Formats: sequence, structure tokens, C-alpha cells
Amino acid sequence: MADIQVQIVTPSGIVYDHRASRVIVKSIDGQLGILPGHTPIIVPLTIDGVRIERVSIDEENVIAVNGGIMEMRDNVCSIIADSAERARDIDVERAFIAKQRAEEILSKEEAVQNSKQQRRAEISLRKAINRISVSKHRKL
Repeated sequence: MADIQVQIVTPSGIVYDHRASRVIVKSIDGQLGILPGHTPIIVPLTIDGVRIERVSIDEENVIAVNGGIMEMRDNVCSIIADSAERARDIDVERAFIAKQRAEEILSKEEAVQNSKQQRRAEISLRKAINRISVSKHRKL
């Protein structure tokens, strides 16, 4: 059975490198499922969890990815992300604090009037919610 080599890389280094039977990502145009033999493609990614069905073990890994690009070519799925965290590595308490801080900024009137500050807070909120969501997939 054919499989896909999946690599997720950030400026800090390799976050993930395993073989998979399927990869599910969220691009700016919607969700995309990647199977072995997929046509070569390059897509920009949104802030979301990347779901990876592993070949060697009967398990799905979920990685919190905060933007980036994905390239699929010759059964190699490469994701270059701004930042990425495996579910098992997420500090949930820190993610909840970041979520609360972003919500507080967005609730203040000056943030509404300062579009740059509002945009940063909205992105921070989406990242925190993504990390919290992905952390629910960790194995205990």
C-alpha cells in the first residue's frame, strides 16, 4: 500500500516527520484531503489543525498549524508553517490565557477604533482557539 511522507517544518525546525495514509488540511479555499498519488499541489493554509492518519500505528495525529503553505509532490506532503505544535506539546493553560487576553483586547473600544490592533487580537484569538481545540486530541 502506498503512503505519504509528511513533514511539518517551522522556522524553529522540524515539528513532525512520519508516514501517513491520509492528510487533511484547511486551505484558504476550504478543507483538502490528501491521499497517496495526489496530484502535485501547492496551497496556502489557514490557522487550523492538520489531521494525519499514521501508517505505522492505528492513530491520528493532530498538529496545530498557524498559517503557512503545503506542497504535495511525489507522495511527499511538506508543510512550511509560521508555527506548529503537536497536540501533546500544547500548554493548554497558556492557550486559555492567550484566548482570554485576546478577547479582552477585542472587547475594548480602542481596539475597535485601531484596526491594526484589532486584527492582531483577532489572529491571536484564532491561534489560541486552534491550540485549545487541537490539545483535545492528545493521548493521556
